[in-house]
Amino acid sequence: MSKKILMHTCCAPCSTYVIKRLREEGYNDITSYWYNPNIQPFDEYKHRLETLKEYTKMVNIPLLIHDHYNLNEFLQAVANYNGIRCEYCYRMRLEMSVKYAKENGYDCFTTTLLVSPYQKHDLLKKVCEELCREYGIEFVYYDFREGYYEGQQMAKDAGLYRQKYCGCIFSRDEAEFQRDNFKKQEEERHRKNREEQERNKRQKNKPLKE
Repeated sequence: MSKKILMHTCCAPCSTYVIKRLREEGYNDITSYWYNPNIQPFDEYKHRLETLKEYTKMVNIPLLIHDHYNLNEFLQAVANYNGIRCEYCYRMRLEMSVKYAKENGYDCFTTTLLVSPYQKHDLLKKVCEELCREYGIEFVYYDFREGYYEGQQMAKDAGLYRQKYCGCIFSRDEAEFQRDNFKKQEEERHRKNREEQERNKRQKNKPLKE
């Protein structure tokens, strides 16, 4: 009999490959669980949730929604957390998910966060292991990162909305800064290339001395 697994789901695109891989590994009783109060702003939160509703119907996966959103509460908790910001975010979301799995008869637990190469993977794995030991439930671990690009292509093919940052306003600002910095670096690279081409052109057209 297939084990009953609760899959904490951060977004639809990250779930594409994870669902595929779990099914390949023999997990046919998968439930997607939404609890992501870190996602900001609220329009983004709603957009990701609606996309997940759409995708779980497409792949015939039941979806449980713990619909809780409080921006001030999240920001205050992050500000008061004595540690890495992402650790608080992982622990807060995953503890709610693991607790639900244990209290509602699931055999095991995993999370789609494990697919992203942009997450703090080792920290995320550590938090999952600690919580599953604490609540007495099996943690199903695979390094889903190997299928990240396949999953993104699956999401694109399915026409899913694909966000450009992890979730919180901090990650949004960091992502925008990185994109802006990359754009500036590319512009500088192109400028230098043009200057080099102009120098080469002038050198080529320079008349030879007799």
